[in-house]
Amino acid sequence: MDRKIGAQYYTIRNFCTQLSDFDASCKRISDIGYKTVQLSGIGDFDKDSVKEILDKYNLKCVCTHRPAQNYLERLDDEIAYHKTIGCEVCGLGAMPGFNARTETIEKFISDFKPVAEKLKENGLIFAYHNHAFEFEKIEGKYVFDIITEGMDCDNFRYILDVYWLSYAGINPAEFIRARKGKIACVHFKDLKIKDNKPCFAEVGSGNIDWDDVIGACDEAQVGCALVEQDECDGDPFDSLKISYDFLSGKGFV
Repeated sequence: MDRKIGAQYYTIRNFCTQLSDFDASCKRISDIGYKTVQLSGIGDFDKDSVKEILDKYNLKCVCTHRPAQNYLERLDDEIAYHKTIGCEVCGLGAMPGFNARTETIEKFISDFKPVAEKLKENGLIFAYHNHAFEFEKIEGKYVFDIITEGMDCDNFRYILDVYWLSYAGINPAEFIRARKGKIACVHFKDLKIKDNKPCFAEVGSGNIDWDDVIGACDEAQVGCALVEQDECDGDPFDSLKISYDFLSGKGFV
């Protein structure tokens, strides 16, 4: 695994609604020490402006989460967007419908298999980000595995989320090891218990065994690791710095 830890911009989505705010946020991310980023939850900015700002702060976008309808209705534009900003991994944050119904799964496979194939023709990777609902079972089989088998495409990769795997009762390190060569990125976010409920936490401040997860990422040849925290108790930039400092102590830069 590339030991450059990245910042997932969904964490700072409320600070990226306007282009000027996106610029200021990129500066703050760079000042923390991050060199790579995932663009998710940001405003609908022009691709050239995004590229200019990333270059300004020496940030490399390694992955995105783009709206499902963009892939289905404006795929040529999405290809141009990713090529302009220099990002190879075209990510989808969740299956449209956000549920484990059979009809939802079948429609996703039918709609997105051609997307994955066209992205491959253009030198890009299609990657899917899990939550917990993909670990509901249908006739004894995880929805996650039904999706994988249905896509049946060597250009279908994973953006595995360590928090949501743990939330679903899945050992994240074991899950990562079992999918060697199929993982584009891993989202690093911790899980802590507060008031008897699971909640998001800075990496290293919760209950996840990070030495095991990092070792699994190395063994599985994961493309990159990205810090994400859906909700923060305080300033999300402070949370991203806490995670960055923890991972720096684990050999990340």
